[in-house]
This record gives sequence, structure tokens and C-alpha cells, in this order.
Amino acid sequence: MTANPIAETVRSLMPRAKAELTELVAFESVADEAVAPRSECEAAANWVADALRAEDFEDVALLDTPDGSQAVYGILPGPAGAPTVLLYAHYDVQPKLDESAWLTPPFELTERDGRWYGRGTADCKGGFILHLLALRALKANGGVPVTVKMIVEGSEEQGTGGLERYAEQHPEVLTADTIVIGDAGNFRVGLPTVTATLRGMTMIRVQIDTLEGNLHSGQFGGAAPDALAALIRVLDSLRGPDGSTVIDGLPGDKAWEGLQYPEVDFRQDAKVLSGVDLPGAGTVADRIWARPAVTVVGIDCHPVAGATPSIPASARAQISLRVPPGQDAAEATKLLFAHIEKHTPWNARVSLEQVGQGQAFQADTSSPAYASMADAMRIAYPGQEMQTAGMGGSIPLCNTLASLYPEAEILLIGLSEPEAQIHAPNESVSPEELERLSVAEAHFLVNYARSKQA
Repeated sequence: MTANPIAETVRSLMPRAKAELTELVAFESVADEAVAPRSECEAAANWVADALRAEDFEDVALLDTPDGSQAVYGILPGPAGAPTVLLYAHYDVQPKLDESAWLTPPFELTERDGRWYGRGTADCKGGFILHLLALRALKANGGVPVTVKMIVEGSEEQGTGGLERYAEQHPEVLTADTIVIGDAGNFRVGLPTVTATLRGMTMIRVQIDTLEGNLHSGQFGGAAPDALAALIRVLDSLRGPDGSTVIDGLPGDKAWEGLQYPEVDFRQDAKVLSGVDLPGAGTVADRIWARPAVTVVGIDCHPVAGATPSIPASARAQISLRVPPGQDAAEATKLLFAHIEKHTPWNARVSLEQVGQGQAFQADTSSPAYASMADAMRIAYPGQEMQTAGMGGSIPLCNTLASLYPEAEILLIGLSEPEAQIHAPNESVSPEELERLSVAEAHFLVNYARSKQA
């Protein structure tokens, strides 16, 4: 008899997991029809639904959500009286961005230097495979001891709130005793981690107009108001001299208490160029987990290629603002709007549009589910104790679920450790991490079922 039959089963299933993740990564399932055809998301959703049916899930359905995306749902009944665990992942992905920066095709899973590369391998198609591996290992070793609900979202990366609104309209669908969100990640490879906090997010677009049309910069430059220059002034006003985010009325001095992120490790993880300073004040953990952070994620104006000596009449930018627990995302949006209007120079015309929003989240790490996960991670990661960390990213659904099901315990685990480089070119997943976390999740379900029987 093996010392850990669940671990042995997961190990034997890894070739199948790689083949399945290869199929799933091949779908360019970006939930934005301006980037990829809707058929790619539909095909990915159907693939996920078929995978659930093959694992004996019942009531498998593609749920049409208010933002036009489809979430995949199914239920795997457990023993009578067993608790219900909701497992979450998402099949939509970020765009490939600059394809020339990828060393291998973004939608072809490619193994290199012990990692599997491809868009969605870690965020979060790999998270769905993680759930499947855990359930298969349990089936092969006595059965799944809980009732499992699976929900796989189709527009998480867009922040458009389709699944949140669906859950609010149909709260009975996702009810559970505990919820495992498979969209976070270990602090680093080999260090088992649950994510205790998530920053909230608001995404806005700002457009500045100054002229009826572009003008010759030689004939009119110097007096004609330049829309791009005005936009640059506005964007610069969002950061202080040290690079800290400064939005009028929005606090930005909170400190993070808990696991720290050494600057030398952060510089390496973020691939900061030699000699370039880190912006902001406080510790790295303060800046990425406990304080607001503004990022200009896109600008529309004249491209450099084919540029002419003319004054721009209009310019537009998309801005992401991350807000930590304790700050309301809706209030932060109002403050951001007011700041931009105040700091727009020359009485230029400014128009503002909100395109996404999600609240911050803070878990109760003293709950019984966390004790069950800590025990499970000791088995999957021998010699290591489970750590709790923050995550600067946002998963808006967490706050919605916490509001709808206040008695449910919510845990965040996943494959998005720093080396995964999610959202960037050359995203990858560690197969060893996928294997270990699958073992941990399987043992967690066993531990959790026992804790509810005690």
C-alpha cells in the first residue's frame, strides 16, 4: 500500500491533465468580441460542460449571464447529509497582447524548462483542471465525500460582472457550506498559500477633447490646446513625486500586517530592469496588498508609426484603480472621477465612463475550513506550513458570494504564483504545483467532510 494513495493517483493522472489543458488552452476564449470571436468562448464553455458530464456531474448547464457571457454549472451529489462545496474557476482569458513577445504560440500549450506555457495555463484554465484532478483522485480512492457544485465563469477577466449579477438573481444556484476559489496562487512555487485579501477594482475610460479636428503643429502649435498633452497632465496627477497613487480624498497609507514580500524577491518576480526604482512608499506588501494602485492600461491617440506633425484634437485612456479591503470601490470611483475633472487643464472637455467594478474581499482565516486546508497542505507540501497572503488582483465574485452566503467559508488557492506571469506574454504553469495543489484540494475535501461530521 502506498503512503499516500491520493498523491499517487494524482501523479498517474498528470499526463491526462496535460493533454486536457492543451485542448482547453487552444481556445482563444477572450470575452471581448473586439479581440476574439464569441465562438471561441462558446467552444471553451462546451468543452468544460462536456468534461463535467464525463465526471458524472448532474444538471450541467451553460448559464446565460447578464453581460452576455456563459458560465458553466454542474452538481456532483455526495453522500446523504454531506456538506456542499462550491469549486470555482474561469475559462475566459486575457488577450495574448504582443504576440511577438511570446517565445511560443500563446494558444498552444508548450513545455519548456519544466513549465507549461500558454495563455490560461495558470489563470485560470489550469484551475479547472486542478479541480478535476482532485475529484478524480477521490473517486479512485473511496469516492468524493462531499456534494460538489462546480461553477466556471466566462467573463472574469473583463470585470463586467455577468456571474455576479446572475448569482444575485438566482441565489439558490451557488449556495454552499464552503467555497474554494481556484483563481489565486501560492506566494511562490513550493510555498503553500491561501489568499486572505483581494483588492477591489474599478475600470474607467477618460476622453479629452479640445479641438474640432487635428491641426498643423507648425501653424497652430503653442496656442492650440493639445488633447494628448491635457490627458498626460491628468494621468500624471494620479501619482505623487515618489510614484505613490494620489487621488484626492482616497486614503493611501494603510500598512499590511502579515507575510512580507522582500523587495529583492519582488524585483526578481516582477522582472524590474536593473537600476530602475520601485515607485511608492512603505513596504512592497503595503503597496500591492494594502493600498490603492492606479495603472494606465491603454491610451488611444496618434500611433508613432505614420505620425504627422499635427496637434491631437482628442485623446482617450483606460485606467484601472485597485482598492484594498476597507475601501468601497463605488466611492473610489466617484473620487477618481472628481479628481480627473478637477485636474483636467485648460477647461478641456472631459468625458468619463465606468467599464468595470468589483469590491475588495477579506476572508475569515479563523474558520474551520482554513484548519482543514492547513492540514491538507501539510500533506501535499511535506515540511511546509500553510501561509496566508494578500493578492493585489481582484476577483469581484468573492465579495458577491460573501454577501449572498454570509455563513459560507471562502478559501482562495490556485496556480498563479509569481513565475506564472499571468496577464503577461509567456504565461505558464508549474506542473509540480498543479500536482501538489490537486493533492491538497483532495485532502481538504476529505478533512472538511470529517470536520462537519464531528
